[in-house]
Amino acid sequence: MKYNLSKINYLLILCSVVIIVVGCFLMVGEPSGATEYNPDIFSTRRIVVAPLVCLFGFVSMIFAILYQPKNKEK
Repeated sequence: MKYNLSKINYLLILCSVVIIVVGCFLMVGEPSGATEYNPDIFSTRRIVVAPLVCLFGFVSMIFAILYQPKNKEK
């Protein structure tokens, strides 16, 4: 059976998924409730860094799917 994606594509896709999961974990934190206010919900890590890491993961996922390794055979 011939697959359209090579082994390197699957490895790049796996790395992209790991980057996206890391970005989601960076967004996790204690919520702000009705009885108490948590100013950490507006931290730079949660509103800037984590979405950029997730965005990088999604862009690298597109690259991983579209990447075509060069064959050395002619």
